[in-house]
Amino acid sequence: MSATNVPAATRSAAATGRSREATARRQRALALRGLYLLIALVGAFIMIFPVFWLVSTALKPSNEVFTNPPILFPSHPQFHNFPDTVTSPALPNGNYFVYMWNTTWYTALEVFGDTFVGAIVAFGFARLRAPGSTLLFFLVLATIMVPFQATLIPQIVLFRMLGWFDTPLPLIVPTFFGNAFNIFLLRQFFRGIPRELDEAATLDGMGYPGIFLRIILPLSKPALAAVAVFSFVFHWNDLLQPLIYLNTTAKYPVSVALQSFSGAYGLALWNQLMAAALISALPCLILFFVAQRYFIQGIVVSGVKG
Repeated sequence: MSATNVPAATRSAAATGRSREATARRQRALALRGLYLLIALVGAFIMIFPVFWLVSTALKPSNEVFTNPPILFPSHPQFHNFPDTVTSPALPNGNYFVYMWNTTWYTALEVFGDTFVGAIVAFGFARLRAPGSTLLFFLVLATIMVPFQATLIPQIVLFRMLGWFDTPLPLIVPTFFGNAFNIFLLRQFFRGIPRELDEAATLDGMGYPGIFLRIILPLSKPALAAVAVFSFVFHWNDLLQPLIYLNTTAKYPVSVALQSFSGAYGLALWNQLMAAALISALPCLILFFVAQRYFIQGIVVSGVKG
């Protein structure tokens, strides 16, 4: 073999080796991507199937709810289950929308309290300098680790002494005293807003209320949307507190009214119960899809801003 042919052969072998390595990397990447896709599909199925079963059961006649083997698709969809549910005699007041209205205005005030008061407190921690503010912030965060059940009995005693039982006040008023998680989330977002904006506003004669209302809040829509969505979903679905504090059926939210479809000895109108649950879940689904862009942006930015 001549000397001039050796380098060419060497280059050819090296090129072949690099080609094999590139092919192997592509195959590993495709296999990894396929694995991720499989995991995502399995996760999506686990999340979506209960919703599918909810809709399917809501459309079934009573004799198809507990068949064996289970029927995935109702043979004759019973769309009248939805209007029958709204005016079902199983409901104490016979009108499902009474409970939907109660839940709507309870939740609206609770979301306002959680979001606006949380923003005020977070603004103080993020923008105002005061001795001991860091320690106070850590004390606020420490309340996240206190179980809700540990403060439940003292709250019940307090609200009974105040005469608030059988009123919405125990549900609404506590939200106007701040929530540690909401405060933390908003504080992290506020800290990412340049302080130069505050300084420029101060030079123009604007005080802290103006800075908060006209600069911080308009720039914090993603974080505010995230807090509002969290608060809405929690309070809309809250069962324990209304069950404790409300005794009059006309004041029940929808989460408590749903139990009216459960009869004695575990018997239940399952198709009507599923139809009622689907109706009650629609506002949460609509809110999430409407605010999805702001919601995700608020979570991501609040998580990375220090």
